[in-house]
Amino acid sequence: MRVISQACAAALLWSSLGAGFAQSPAASETTIERSVRTQANRDTQIGIYLNVLPDCTSGPLPTIRLVSPPAAGKVVVKSGKAKATNYKACLALEVPAYVVFYKAPPEFVGDDTLTIEVKYQGGRTEIQKFTVKVSAPGGSKNLIAPQATELSKPEPSVP
Repeated sequence: MRVISQACAAALLWSSLGAGFAQSPAASETTIERSVRTQANRDTQIGIYLNVLPDCTSGPLPTIRLVSPPAAGKVVVKSGKAKATNYKACLALEVPAYVVFYKAPPEFVGDDTLTIEVKYQGGRTEIQKFTVKVSAPGGSKNLIAPQATELSKPEPSVP
């Protein structure tokens, strides 16, 4: 099994964890649009899906269906584990998860789109529409926005 770190899971953890904590008795469907940047011929995580119960244990994993496949790339779902700390009442948790990856062929550059359907226990359904912006290999290496860091003022120079 693949272990997903807290940093990797943070992007989609909020919406996925919310599914386990707030199950409504009535079925509901929401549509979410996401944008992802990657380079050609690179596996890129585009989603992580899990179910955390109020007692911080795992509930049944959602079902994931590829509604419309990408025109150029491929989508793969792998089983893994998600680790998180300090989420609601859960000080630390490690639960099973499905991780979705996208990979464009080496020669593809441009936008690719795909849609997946995620069905959670209790009837909640998310339709997730992804736009994947693919650049040529060797382009910008910084594909994920850096985390904010505190900057200190430079020391004044002495003449």
